[in-house]
Amino acid sequence: MQRRLMKDTGSLSHTKWECKYHVVFIPKYRRKAMYKELRQYLRDVFHELARQKECRIEEGNLCPDHVHMLILIPPKYSVSQVVGFLKGKSAIAIARNYGGKRKNFVGQHFWARGYYVSTVGREEAIVRQYIQRQEAEDQRIEQMRLSDEW
Repeated sequence: MQRRLMKDTGSLSHTKWECKYHVVFIPKYRRKAMYKELRQYLRDVFHELARQKECRIEEGNLCPDHVHMLILIPPKYSVSQVVGFLKGKSAIAIARNYGGKRKNFVGQHFWARGYYVSTVGREEAIVRQYIQRQEAEDQRIEQMRLSDEW
């Protein structure tokens, strides 16, 4: 138990902290825009942007129409600052790298306004499991929807 606490605890000059959040956000109009090449690119971009804000993404899943992440954010930053930074800078990166190739990418307006956030405490293992299984669950629901249409 003590070893886990030391690994997950961050520190500032006079503070020890463990601030974990489950964050979910979607592309504008919830369009299914995140596929193979873009998903890998965004994964790397999100990790780099989080590092720039002294944050760490511990778990994440880029589904075709939404993003889940378990992120550690130091108490000197608000959740809204970090999520706004991640969404804003990643939208610019998408526009720079994919804007010329596909006209569906609308630059700084790639992400919808707002996000969902929940603090993660003792149920961290449950949140990690939920994030890991999210894409499989979305596929299962999509299959059920398709079979109902037939």
